Amino acid sequence: MRMLHTSDWHLGRSFHRVPLLDAQAAFLDHLVATAQAREVDVVLVSGDVYDRAVPPLTAVELFDRALHRLAAAGVPTVMISGNHDSARRLGVGAGLFDRAGIHLRTDPESCATPVVLADDHGDVALYGLPYLEPALVKDTLRAAGAGHEAVLTAAMDRVRADLASRPEGTRSVVLAHAFVAGGEPSDSERDITVGGVAAVPAGVFDGADYVALGHLHGSQRVTSRVRYSGSPLAYSFSEADHRKTMWLIDLDGGGNITAEERIDCPVERPLARLRGRLDTLLTDSALDRHEHAWVEATLTDPVRPADPMARLSTRFPHTLSLVFDPERPPDDPLASYAQRLKGRDDHQIAEDFVAHVRGGSGPSDPERSVLRAAFDDVRVDESVREVSR
Repeated sequence: MRMLHTSDWHLGRSFHRVPLLDAQAAFLDHLVATAQAREVDVVLVSGDVYDRAVPPLTAVELFDRALHRLAAAGVPTVMISGNHDSARRLGVGAGLFDRAGIHLRTDPESCATPVVLADDHGDVALYGLPYLEPALVKDTLRAAGAGHEAVLTAAMDRVRADLASRPEGTRSVVLAHAFVAGGEPSDSERDITVGGVAAVPAGVFDGADYVALGHLHGSQRVTSRVRYSGSPLAYSFSEADHRKTMWLIDLDGGGNITAEERIDCPVERPLARLRGRLDTLLTDSALDRHEHAWVEATLTDPVRPADPMARLSTRFPHTLSLVFDPERPPDDPLASYAQRLKGRDDHQIAEDFVAHVRGGSGPSDPERSVLRAAFDDVRVDESVREVSR
């Protein structure tokens, strides 16, 4: 069975206020053309179809056209909701879509009800695990705990139980939207940390022949059978070095991956992260190749130069982000607030604040637990309110 694995379309998202709808439309054209040209048996979409729970109408129309084209091409598609999607909204009409070969899996209670497709070697059961927000699904799944590992383990226990009841030799594919340990994140994924832990071990998915992951935006292997396709477009400058692709996977009769290929996605405009003094950026001939790229420029001039954005734009007309990082010793009292916070998450910043107001004494372990619980509650509350809008 030949599978085309993609995820994290984020339809409706912009890039530093630049609309990406045309680039997303070009990707979906490429997806449909690839599925037809490479004789794909099933397309796997591992969540974050939309960028937000209530997407703009233009994004919904783009999604609608893509589904019609996949259905018309006779290419079965299995799709799950991600942490950016409203599972209930995305799942509207799922029963009807099933008849057209478009299988939406957005209900956690149905995670052990697979889409069953057949090839010359027998059945392949495709299980869709939508994004599982622990606070919202732990009781439904009867999970042993309130974290990501606990709810995913409970979901996979159901998957393994269903698979064991099927004819011997049935192969299995799992779609999931999660942060799996060993994966490399970027700056553009929404934080899903619960109780200080975001990642789950890859062993949670033991028993599946292939695990098609979504959430992280870089294409990567966690293991030979557990992989991220990554997003088809770059959504932050931290992805400037990413090669945006889809996985083309052949699964043989024994459940082995016999062929694998990364299919490149179309690039509307490359990204470049430039760093140096303004005069150097404006004159260095080695930077000629970036003149048509989206540019993030970090200026290291000790004193902020005059009109930096206007001057940069004369050479790099697609400059979108300007950062100042003056060349100063680390202990310089003029080091910027942003520099002091670099690499620190919200919880660490809160702990630093407690230490500051106490004159150096940070929070105790019970106080750390209270802070972490507060951050978790706020994140879950925001997710619930966004979905219920």
